[in-house]
Amino acid sequence: MNQFSQYTLGDMRLSYWTDDQNHVGMRLVPLAKESEIAEKNCKLEPLVQLYVRGDKLPASYGNGRTMSGSDSTARMKLVSQNEQDGKVVTVLSDGAGRTVRHTAAWHEGLQALRVWSEFVNETGEALTLEMLSSMSLGGLTPFDAGDAPGALWVHRAKSSWSMEGRILSESVEDLQLEPSWTNYGYRVEKFGVRGSMPVNGYFPFAAVEDRRAGVTWAMQIACPSSWQIEFRRLDSGLSLTGGGADFDYCHWAKNLAPGESFRTPEAYLTVGCGGVDEASQRLLSIQWENFTGKDHLPPVLYNEYCTTWGKPSHENLSKIVASLKGRDIDYLVIDCGWFGKPGVFWGECSGDWEPNTDTMFPEGLEKTVEMIRSAGFRPGIWFEPETCGPLSDMAKREDFLLKRNGYVVDSEDRRFLDMQKPEVKEYLEERVVNFLRKYRFEYVKIDYNNSIGDGCDGAESLGEGLRRNMEASQAFYRHLREAVPGICMENCSSGGHRLEPSMMALFDMASFSDAHECIEIPIVAANLQRLILPAQSQIWAVLHGTDSLRRLNYSLVSTFLGVLCLSGDIYSLSQEQWDLVDRAIRFYRSIRGIVLRGASEFYGSGVKSWRHPEGWQAVCRTGPDGVLVTIHTFGGEIPEQIALPVKAKEICGTLCTEGNQVALKDGVLTVSLHSNFEAVAVSLK
Repeated sequence: MNQFSQYTLGDMRLSYWTDDQNHVGMRLVPLAKESEIAEKNCKLEPLVQLYVRGDKLPASYGNGRTMSGSDSTARMKLVSQNEQDGKVVTVLSDGAGRTVRHTAAWHEGLQALRVWSEFVNETGEALTLEMLSSMSLGGLTPFDAGDAPGALWVHRAKSSWSMEGRILSESVEDLQLEPSWTNYGYRVEKFGVRGSMPVNGYFPFAAVEDRRAGVTWAMQIACPSSWQIEFRRLDSGLSLTGGGADFDYCHWAKNLAPGESFRTPEAYLTVGCGGVDEASQRLLSIQWENFTGKDHLPPVLYNEYCTTWGKPSHENLSKIVASLKGRDIDYLVIDCGWFGKPGVFWGECSGDWEPNTDTMFPEGLEKTVEMIRSAGFRPGIWFEPETCGPLSDMAKREDFLLKRNGYVVDSEDRRFLDMQKPEVKEYLEERVVNFLRKYRFEYVKIDYNNSIGDGCDGAESLGEGLRRNMEASQAFYRHLREAVPGICMENCSSGGHRLEPSMMALFDMASFSDAHECIEIPIVAANLQRLILPAQSQIWAVLHGTDSLRRLNYSLVSTFLGVLCLSGDIYSLSQEQWDLVDRAIRFYRSIRGIVLRGASEFYGSGVKSWRHPEGWQAVCRTGPDGVLVTIHTFGGEIPEQIALPVKAKEICGTLCTEGNQVALKDGVLTVSLHSNFEAVAVSLK
């Protein structure tokens, strides 16, 4: 292979290489490790993997396992490359009218780059794409001339409802990604998510760590629909490829007439010294750039869901407002059920979006909203615009609904609106956008409680139908923000099923999980700091009068790992309990700048079971405004004292309930621990 260009991107070096057939690939390494690169004997991994229907499929036992390595990819040769305005654009062609433009974009201040591909049909004939990757990086690891036995580990972030973001780390040997004795026979580990809940199973995140060299490559895909990532190997070079889901994985195919083009979702890519924790913080520099709220400190919220459980009314909201009045809370959010019908579960009648003025709001919703506002809180409300419950009037409007193979996509508890239809857009304009303006709501929680699955009708393939529908959904949320100026928008999907970068870029914050009252809340919240910005991660402390002060503090300190949101039976709290809640709010307001701007480091005993955790964890978040340390203990044996390295010289404040001793000396914070399921928060500067 021959290097033909290179670019310095902060502390990274991006270089492009060609082989003797004029294929082109790229390499990304930390500048600090450039002198350690070895002469590696492996095939070049092309910049873009693609497949055009009718071409030869991959050989080497790859067909059925991967669509990479096809003849469509082999035909693409380097035409040109230029760099302008922070974008390196590499043009590939097969010489017969198939053209791919591969773009890598970076600017000063980022610790990662954005990568995408665009296919242009200039053949003069129609063709069908069945795969097009956003990025493909090969030759891993360049710090070993061979296949680096024992050195390479791959990391993924698994996700299930109420257990989002668990890092899964495996050696390439355990995944059988070692090359064969003759470098034949594809080794493939392919994973992803199908449907409209893009974090239902895995986050669109992957990393490769060379533990011997101390270097980690990591990527995320910004995609609200089906996506896939592959670890793939034939020889000594491991490859990492990702993008939207292909035809094999999710029935995606795209017809392109002459002159038409298709662009992939963006992938974010980084490399750095250290492990997956360090690499994950680097990737978040792009989410920070996309974040709409970077100029504002995170708010404090109260959401009434874990108080009324889907049955809000003027009566119980009056009781809530009376309990909260005078407290330092910004938003009070009315959650689901405000449209409820007597004797019907709220989820079964969602979609018509008409307030229940019979039993819940007999004097009109206006009176309740004004009561909230006059108490000093900014009112918010819940919607689930893209779906409808089976007992709603909307569920009967099959012309408004998505279909698959001619049948309505019916998941028993949800049906799905066809977000591309003009009639649906008009309906949502009236029932959602105009509703928010009419009542002058300043906050909207957007929920989404089931998945469309592989796809829907309305395009040349089920997967393309899904992609177009989710593109239309995102267009609606962009419109909503413009149509209701100043609205604060929350991304919720049964908690955390939509915590991927393209959705996070549209919203101010997101529900981190539905684990509202669980002991695993701080575990989920800490793990999510690798995948989304803490300033966008809304974490609930559900409070009960039956809670001990230790339990209350455990819940409250958990919220310091993101955005503080209260809920629960607040009107049953004693004065002593309220004093603790008020102290926690004051503490949180003092450290919001660290939550907003900082990077996190993770410590602990290593928690195996999240439902039955044992040991302890600590997160140290360091930013220009200081350092925040949050510590939680769990079941089993815990140490009497822990010591954590911190970049600070002075302790500013502490929140605890067990009389924990806290000391700082020579950059080491020591904290005494006394009990299972206790929490300590320390702010430093």
